[in-house]
Amino acid sequence: MRKLIIFIILLSVIVGITGYYYYSKNIYSRDTLKLEILSSDKAELAQEVEYIIKYKNNGNIRLEEPKLIFEYPKYSLVEGGVLRQEIGSEKLGEAIYPGEEKIIRFKGRLLGKEGEIKEAKAWLSYRPKDLTARYESDTTFSTVIEKVPLVFEFDLPSKIESGKNIQFRLNYSSNIDYPLSDLRCIVEYPSGFEFSRSVPESMEQTEWEIPLLNRAEGGRIEIWGSLSGELKEQKNFKAKLGVWQEGEFILLKEITKGVEIIEPSLYISQQINGNPEYVANPGDMLHYEISFRNIGEETMMDLAMIIKLEGEAFDFYSIKAPEGKFQLGDNSIIWDGSEIPKLRFLDGQEQGKVEFWINLKDEWGVGSIQDKEPLVKNKIYLSQARKEFATKINSKLVINQKGYFNDDVFGNNGPIPPKVDSLTTYTITWQIENYHNELKNVKVKAVLPENVRLTGKISPEEESSSFAFDSQSREIVWQVDDLEIGAGVFSQNKTCIFQVALVPTQSQRGSTAILVNEVEIFGEDQWTEHIISITAEAIDTTLPDDETISIEQGIIQ
Repeated sequence: MRKLIIFIILLSVIVGITGYYYYSKNIYSRDTLKLEILSSDKAELAQEVEYIIKYKNNGNIRLEEPKLIFEYPKYSLVEGGVLRQEIGSEKLGEAIYPGEEKIIRFKGRLLGKEGEIKEAKAWLSYRPKDLTARYESDTTFSTVIEKVPLVFEFDLPSKIESGKNIQFRLNYSSNIDYPLSDLRCIVEYPSGFEFSRSVPESMEQTEWEIPLLNRAEGGRIEIWGSLSGELKEQKNFKAKLGVWQEGEFILLKEITKGVEIIEPSLYISQQINGNPEYVANPGDMLHYEISFRNIGEETMMDLAMIIKLEGEAFDFYSIKAPEGKFQLGDNSIIWDGSEIPKLRFLDGQEQGKVEFWINLKDEWGVGSIQDKEPLVKNKIYLSQARKEFATKINSKLVINQKGYFNDDVFGNNGPIPPKVDSLTTYTITWQIENYHNELKNVKVKAVLPENVRLTGKISPEEESSSFAFDSQSREIVWQVDDLEIGAGVFSQNKTCIFQVALVPTQSQRGSTAILVNEVEIFGEDQWTEHIISITAEAIDTTLPDDETISIEQGIIQ
């Protein structure tokens, strides 16, 4: 009996070990089914992304009743709008056989802000042959939104007086090869800002609907209000551009612009060209009016006023002082009571005035770039009083607008001379030169005629994100931002080249057609703290800068 018991025990152990060995050889492990997602790890906003789901049965057991679930990244744009896709045996088959490998593809477009990580997920469940339990493999894949080709910017001054009414703009446009819908703009105002009105009208003064936005299209939001604050206090305006989806706001782009509260220094004793805070331009004629007031109670008599002029930018040979005496050499003007009655007798609280005219040179100094931070000074001596004024001079800013048919940039096509109802493309070049001072927030603007459109071709390519078009006003805006001294002259070739397409109308037959209207460049001079503006002539089909095109070839047939 004892031997029988021992035999039974040994037999059970052998059977158990054999069964476990057989079971361990046939039961699946987590590595039995390999599941992975293949895709691009970087993408632009709304760019179509393809996800390839790849799976393989690495075991020797048939995996039955497979079911695949694929989940797009949150807020993706998918045909049909369903972000969670379920696929069963109709596409996967009744089973995944040992060694079998398949791929399934999904396509969608990603929404989000620059730098945001978007994660796709996949699950594949199945039942190993001869088992009732279901098992599941899962995997993920992350894609970074590396670029958001949307232009979204404030057109807002950097400095403003407290309590002053302001008008600013939010410009937007798209360089995405996909139409964006359900867009919204949300603005956050700083403390001290009082909203007045906007165009278009807002929702609750802070939110605006933006119509369908195609590539090379754009628009603007104009806001009026007033801003108050303490001297030198910085006020930050913030704006968000995004899409509403299922009750959630998906942020695509966010911008902030700071505004400093300033209190202008007003010197009532001097005006230039009728302005106590005049900022000059190269080549200006300056009309100085010097006021003097007796703020005391005692009468002053037999006064003389001497003004000394300093500055290489002055053209001393142009000076006109009808009631004063100018002395070339020390560059001074003298007035006395013989010509100015108030200098002979000035009672308490009375005021008198002298005036003179002088031109500024258009160019001065050595080379094309003159003094950095240029200015002219005038020192005033009146009895025991001394006063010095400095007048800053704006930068010399130039914009050249040129048009070509034959060029090496885009390669234009269409009939020359242009023909009615036929399309001809042209290359437009904007070239900037800045001579004296650093400029910020530099913009170039022009308006396209009704029968001229942008083709979307821009060079250099990096300028495309700074090139916007308002479809309603037909205004082109090139956001140049900052210009160093000498930009476009001795360094930094500041050029934007774009292509336009003209379809002449019947009424233009026998005449020329405007391709781009007068162009204007303006920016904030960091030395003078003033906005300077220069224009250049419109370009028409005669293309005066294209030596291969004659005037006759610009006449529409």
